[in-house]
Amino acid sequence: MAQRFRGESVHKVDSKGRVSIPALFRRVLEAGDPDWTDGLTPNLVIVYGGASQKYLEAYTQKAIQEVDEQIARLPRGSKERRVMEHIFNSQSLPTQTDDTGRLVLPQKLRDKVGITNEAYFKATGDTFQIWSTDAHDARNEDIESWLSEKGEDFDPLTLLEMAMPSQEG
Repeated sequence: MAQRFRGESVHKVDSKGRVSIPALFRRVLEAGDPDWTDGLTPNLVIVYGGASQKYLEAYTQKAIQEVDEQIARLPRGSKERRVMEHIFNSQSLPTQTDDTGRLVLPQKLRDKVGITNEAYFKATGDTFQIWSTDAHDARNEDIESWLSEKGEDFDPLTLLEMAMPSQEG
């Protein structure tokens, strides 16, 4: 089973756009890069998306390969395939960490999502997101509000029932 990103943390961003990736995230990036060996730095792809995307999404090499394979199965020339190619090929940045586990976020990407002196790292399983702290706080308020509407007896694990196969025969 592939390793997954877990956890969240805030890291300082220096004037050159360098930011340390959480140490646990680095191990997952290494495991998800088939070309990585001891002494090398792992490769990843940052998808920054269109105007409505308020965060950067970082993919391991294995995760982005899975997305690429799914896109390739869409009919060539279809609107759906063109949209997916635009998001995952045009609006993305192949990159790698430096030897100290930092990532350089270009000014264009920092400006797009509003990152200035801090970046909020949020694990999302097979990817991780990089937010400005303000944008993340606003999104987190939406999630907490939704959860509170469910009541204090609500068990979030019940949401997984939607992923279960139907028992109809």
